[in-house]
Amino acid sequence: MLYSIPYKTKQFFVVLIKLSIVVGAFYFIYSKLAENEHLRFSDFLAFLKENKTFSPKNILFLIILSIFNWFFEILKWKYLVNTITQISFKKALEQSLGGLTASLITPNRIGDYGAKAIYYAKPFRKRIILINLLGNMAQMAITTSLGIIGLILFVNRYQIDVDYYQVARFVFILIVIGLFAAFGIKHKAFSIKGYSIARILAYIKQMALKTHAVNLLLSLIRYLIFSFQLYYLLTIFGVDVDYSKAMVVITSLYLLASIIPSISIFDVVVKGSVAVFLFGYVQVNELTILSVITIMWVLNFAIPSLFGSYFVLNFKLPKIEA
Repeated sequence: MLYSIPYKTKQFFVVLIKLSIVVGAFYFIYSKLAENEHLRFSDFLAFLKENKTFSPKNILFLIILSIFNWFFEILKWKYLVNTITQISFKKALEQSLGGLTASLITPNRIGDYGAKAIYYAKPFRKRIILINLLGNMAQMAITTSLGIIGLILFVNRYQIDVDYYQVARFVFILIVIGLFAAFGIKHKAFSIKGYSIARILAYIKQMALKTHAVNLLLSLIRYLIFSFQLYYLLTIFGVDVDYSKAMVVITSLYLLASIIPSISIFDVVVKGSVAVFLFGYVQVNELTILSVITIMWVLNFAIPSLFGSYFVLNFKLPKIEA
């Protein structure tokens, strides 16, 4: 549709969209830091100043962890795209960070799908969306697998008062959804991102086993990096908890936070609320955990999205269209 309108009009709309994305991202980052009702920015800064724990060494190490986190995400994107068309690491970097910026204010980062697809000519876009989905599914599979193990250990270790009636009802609902999904797959009635589940499964099956293995491995490496970063931040703030004990809570946190639909910009609020509840069982005070989650969000979402805004502003539509 965009390609059927006059060139100057098309260019105007492209510039307008790019500016809207960047201005929106900057505004929401500012509002989330300055107007966070769960953690006032003045309290956050005062807490950081009071602890005096951010030495140049600690700051550098945290930044390195964030760089490696995104390095493996970009490497994963490059690897997946290369199954369709060859791209450089630089292009993968541009698309990953640009997609992050564009998706910041969309529910569950859904804007990332369209943002990455538009970098490619029309014949490639459907497959680009599918491999993006595949990459996110791998990350979710790692989060879910480790999260379920962590949550089981968490419930057993801290003797959480579980309402088994509610759990049974939830399992029953999942079974019903599963039956409907199976029916939908058989009759091609359901879809994800505009594609039937049967088509998605067929596409996944036709890919080489090595592709899935590398996809999962890179997703696991990312998970280990950002979960260790959270643990390292806890130690910086003086929380005395061993790594294995902390990982039980951290894996539970990422599982619970990931299944709650949210706009990316509110990710810090969602994770913060869940983290306050979970880390309360290991005697971590609310201000500490909210500060840790906020720093994690700034390092892995806010700052990368600011770099991504540069790529959004310099984005050009692909020249070759079929």
